[in-house]
Amino acid sequence: MQTNRPLAVVGTTAITEADVTEAILNLGANAAAYNTPEGRAAILNQLIEQALFLTDARKNMLEYDPLFKEQLAKIKDELLVQFAISKAIDKVNVTDAEMKAYFTEHPEQFASQETVTASHILVGDEATAESLLERIRSGEIAFEDAARQYSTCPSAPNGGSLGEFARGQMVPEFENAAFSMEAGALSEPVRTQFGYHIIRVDARGSADAVTFEEAKDAIRDLLLNEKRKAAYQSKVNQMKIMYPVQR
Repeated sequence: MQTNRPLAVVGTTAITEADVTEAILNLGANAAAYNTPEGRAAILNQLIEQALFLTDARKNMLEYDPLFKEQLAKIKDELLVQFAISKAIDKVNVTDAEMKAYFTEHPEQFASQETVTASHILVGDEATAESLLERIRSGEIAFEDAARQYSTCPSAPNGGSLGEFARGQMVPEFENAAFSMEAGALSEPVRTQFGYHIIRVDARGSADAVTFEEAKDAIRDLLLNEKRKAAYQSKVNQMKIMYPVQR
């Protein structure tokens, strides 16, 4: 496909495949939704309409309108400020040595948390919980079926599955019970503010240390952000000396 082939011409302005592609890429996260024949046709129509307005504005010399000049000056100032800020921080970089030093000095930030994958059945009273537990253990009813039929938790339709969670995400009584159990185990009824829970631990995840290579990108982003903030503030402090601010 020829990207420079005109798809439409408005006056003397040609709109090409490349223009449509660039417009779609500028949509960011929404780009994929428009990268279809229908989406590209819609973008082409938008570009045609923009070209029509631009052609008409130039014909009517709107660029010389005082109000437009005022708005243009404001936009120019805003762009100049952003460009000046980028110039002040664009030389900031982070070395491998700095990243490794940060990794070594902050080990607590790079250990994955212990996790539990669990399911539960929530009922309103202890007697009901004890009865269901006995039926599950005897094989009279499967845990998932009991959850679907009797649990009052929104997880009931999923067989009581709560998925994976780390410490601090559940109420203390539930968390303490779940993290004290082995995978595959069933708990005695656990009382919380919500009622009585029968907990089944489906899997456990260990708290493994993260390697430097795994943490490298996150460390780079963190240190770059810190250095850019410092460079920005340093430039501001210099300019305050050069151009005194009165309040």
